[in-house]
Amino acid sequence: MRTLKYAILGMIHQKPMTGYDLMQEFESTLNEFWSANHSQIYPELKKLTKEGSITYILQQSDKGPDSKLYSLTEAGEKDFLEWLNDDEDIIKTPKDPFRLRVFFSKSMNEEDRLDLFMDHRLKHRKRLKHLQKQLKKFTHVPIKEEEVFGDYLVLMSAIMREESTIAWIEKCIELLKE
Repeated sequence: MRTLKYAILGMIHQKPMTGYDLMQEFESTLNEFWSANHSQIYPELKKLTKEGSITYILQQSDKGPDSKLYSLTEAGEKDFLEWLNDDEDIIKTPKDPFRLRVFFSKSMNEEDRLDLFMDHRLKHRKRLKHLQKQLKKFTHVPIKEEEVFGDYLVLMSAIMREESTIAWIEKCIELLKE
C-alpha cells in the first residue's frame, strides 16, 4: 500500500495545495506521526496526476517559477474516502534502536547503563515539552466537526505516548538504582 499516496490525497482533500504547501504540512503538522521528504512527495504527486487522482492549475509567482496548485479529482476523492473507511490490521511494532539497546544493556557497565536511560529520558522530556507547546495552538478542545479535530486527536496521542515512555524510563531508572 502506498500510504504516502493517501497522506497526500488527505491533505489535498482538506484544501488545494502546492507541493511546497504539502512539504510545510509534513514538516509541521504530520511530522508527529508521519514523515516524507521532497524526494518522496514530488514523485508521488507526479504518479497521482498520471493516475488521475489529482489535477493541477498553474499559479503565477512573483518570486520564481510558476507553482502547481493541486486539487482532487472525483476519482481521487473516491479512492481517498475508500481508504479512510478500509479496515486494516494493526501494524507490527516499529523498530526502536533504544529498546534494542535496552534489551542488550546488561553488557554495559552500570554507570553507562544508567546514563543511557537518563539521556533518553531528557530527550523524551524535550519532545514532550515541544508537543505541549503545539497543544497551545488550540484555544479550546475542538469539537468533532471542526477541521482541526483530527490534528488535535493525533497530538493528544503523541503527548500520551511521550508521557508513557517517560514513565517507563523512570521506572527503569528506579530499578537500576536499587
